Amino acid sequence: MNRPFLQIRGIRKEYGPVTAVQDVTLDVAQGEFLTFLGPSGSGKSTTLYILAGFENPTRGDILLNGETLLATPSHKRNIGMVFQRYTLFPHLSVGENIAFPLKVRRLPKAEIDAKVRAMLKLVRLEGFEDRKPAQMSGGQQQRVALARALAYDPPVLLMDEPLSALDKKLREEIQHEIRRIHQQTEVTILYVTHDQEEALRLSDRIAVFSKGVIDQIGTGPELYANPATRFVAEFIGDSDFLPCDVVSTVNGRAEIAVCGSMTFSNIPLHGTASSGSKAALMLRPERLLLSKTKSDIGLPVTVSDITFLGNNVHVATKTRKGNDLSVRLPFGHEAISGLNRGDAVWLRFDAGSAHVFGQ
Repeated sequence: MNRPFLQIRGIRKEYGPVTAVQDVTLDVAQGEFLTFLGPSGSGKSTTLYILAGFENPTRGDILLNGETLLATPSHKRNIGMVFQRYTLFPHLSVGENIAFPLKVRRLPKAEIDAKVRAMLKLVRLEGFEDRKPAQMSGGQQQRVALARALAYDPPVLLMDEPLSALDKKLREEIQHEIRRIHQQTEVTILYVTHDQEEALRLSDRIAVFSKGVIDQIGTGPELYANPATRFVAEFIGDSDFLPCDVVSTVNGRAEIAVCGSMTFSNIPLHGTASSGSKAALMLRPERLLLSKTKSDIGLPVTVSDITFLGNNVHVATKTRKGNDLSVRLPFGHEAISGLNRGDAVWLRFDAGSAHVFGQ
């Protein structure tokens, strides 16, 4: 079996009584795009800084090609880094900024010049080599920072929320560029963000961080379809949670009762739950079916609001016990025609698209 390219083994980071990272372990394949996704304070950036050598772990190890990095200072790890702030030298031109790490490594001038031209072509900034950073847009500056980080062919590129300072349209454009550059260079990228859409768009796999630990790691579709914890279910995609009672459990699936008497069976169960215990039923708004016709297998609700969102229409509803449930339907769907606030409707769902989380 091939050894993993990058190995993180039991990394822990403590700041006095505060534990920022708790025993994080994962393997990264060569050429993989892996994103650390989570809210502020979840440990994702701290883990990235430990990889870069900017922070020392309290315990644990990092192995690159089987060799530990812990004794190697950050400037000798040969790892590329792109930050939220562009960190370009304002007094240097674009070409000089890209050339800087190559000059530090004392490469021949002809090789440096050729590499700068190649990097400008890679990030589509040919003809900008003589401009100063102040003469460029935020998106262009971040592309220069990316070119500089890739100029010396690092085996690993670390990116810490590099697009958070950009507006939505520009952020999406640069995301497309990053994905293209990754496919072209096949460099191993570890990327930090709190934006689930960004993570889903860019990544081969996503590690979801919560309170210093990785709750789950997998592809975007895996995390969306099979969340291991309620936190992952809430953080990946949209979700609503309905209180329920567990009637029975068998082979990792549950029969539940909601709103007092309605029962649903064969729903995937996560966490600890037993007959008679309280739990939460997770439903995805886009997987719910809305009907104006009374149904014995549908959940009776009342429409509380209808919002047009371009391609989709968001229908907010309330159960008889006052719980909120959202339905997302494509614009023009027959169920929306003539629908008004206050209407009584019924919601149905496929058991395979729902999940039960034990308390």
